[in-house]
Amino acid sequence: MENLLTEERRQKIHELLEQQKRIIVKDIAKKFHTSEVTIRKDLEILEKQGLLNRVHGGAIRNHKLTPDLALNEKQQIHVKEKLRIALKAVEMIREGDVIILDSGSTTTQLARLLKKRESITVITNAINIASELAASRLNVILTGGNLREKSFSLVGPLAEKSLNSLTAEKLFLGVDGIDFDYGLTTPNIMEANINSLMMQVAAKTILVADSSKFGRKSMGVIGKLSEVDTIITDDNISSENLSKLKNMQIELKLA
Repeated sequence: MENLLTEERRQKIHELLEQQKRIIVKDIAKKFHTSEVTIRKDLEILEKQGLLNRVHGGAIRNHKLTPDLALNEKQQIHVKEKLRIALKAVEMIREGDVIILDSGSTTTQLARLLKKRESITVITNAINIASELAASRLNVILTGGNLREKSFSLVGPLAEKSLNSLTAEKLFLGVDGIDFDYGLTTPNIMEANINSLMMQVAAKTILVADSSKFGRKSMGVIGKLSEVDTIITDDNISSENLSKLKNMQIELKLA
């Protein structure tokens, strides 16, 4: 595994940890043909992202709740996968559609792909997404609400009241955790409430989430995985999770 970019190497390390439960620095350094110092730095970054716990000589899986990362931090994680997912998602949007985009790094990628489209109405609670689409020919509806600086999203009673007066055909939803028992989760409870309401007002919920989100959970529960109509994720998803989704008969698109 030579000549991997830094982000690619860190993703591979995280995938190995998910499979093996525990990794050793010297073994990983040999596997990726790099120094132990570099691997320790990788583990330090991954620990800050809440993806693992460092221990003497290596790291173990993190069973804690997923932390509330800022949007600019999320945008630096699994970048290629998120773009591939967004490219797959944009194929599902047709002229005349009314869609909802929640706040998140993957939905932001999707918004950027929509800039040159026309005759589409986009409802969003994310001020960064509204800003991305401000100069487009799309009809953009931004909810009111209280601003969450970390996610650039609008939440609270005003946002909920706004959504309650709207309907949409498709919701493109990004989450922080996908657990087959707990469901779809995000660290902030107010954000979870808004996302849950989005699922209620949209005729179809399309989950856009990279494969690292599977097996993780956060404090705020959005809804059940069974309430999702379509999941778009990357092809790094484990065979175990793939099998579970097929048994649930949820439409799955791999990017």
